[in-house]
Amino acid sequence: MKLYDSAQAPNPRKVRIFLAEKGIEVPIVSVNIGKAENRKPEFLARNPMGGVPVLELDDGTFIAESVAICRYFEEIQPEPPLMGVDARDRAIVEMWNRRMELEVAMPVMQSFRNTHDFFKGRIPQVPEYGEVCKAAAMKRLEWLDQELAGREYIAGDRYTIADITALMGIDFGRVTGIRILPEQKHLVRWHEQVSARPSAKA
Repeated sequence: MKLYDSAQAPNPRKVRIFLAEKGIEVPIVSVNIGKAENRKPEFLARNPMGGVPVLELDDGTFIAESVAICRYFEEIQPEPPLMGVDARDRAIVEMWNRRMELEVAMPVMQSFRNTHDFFKGRIPQVPEYGEVCKAAAMKRLEWLDQELAGREYIAGDRYTIADITALMGIDFGRVTGIRILPEQKHLVRWHEQVSARPSAKA
């Protein structure tokens, strides 16, 4: 088993944090996306979409998409539970993880893709759309601050993959100037708390 990873990209960090929380160690193969190694035929044979991370199993199976990889490890090592403990809890965690993906991480990443020099010449960029996404991300941080007024973590009273996705997205936002504001005290408290976990350094 091995994990194709890139320290430059946000989604691989999600998997690294998840694995660290589980106490699972997987050999890492670094993929230099700055040099477009993920667009070469050898890598595209593993993941035709060209994205990282990709998990290669011992039987030669390749699993792409960060949540799919996390689901695999949740199934083979349920403790500590990061994706829910019963039908109701799993549904709630999934709901909040999807919200963190679609409402926080996605606009952050689209802001980056459409405004940052890293993607110039790689993809068509629409800077105006990038600015719209940045504004949307900032509004969602306001919303999330209010949500966290009533609970410790994103999906309830326990740390889950929803917290990992939110942390990954919010931290990546710094690249394009998307930051938690000092007056967002509930979000500040949450961010300090999850960032203090050893896994956050993975």
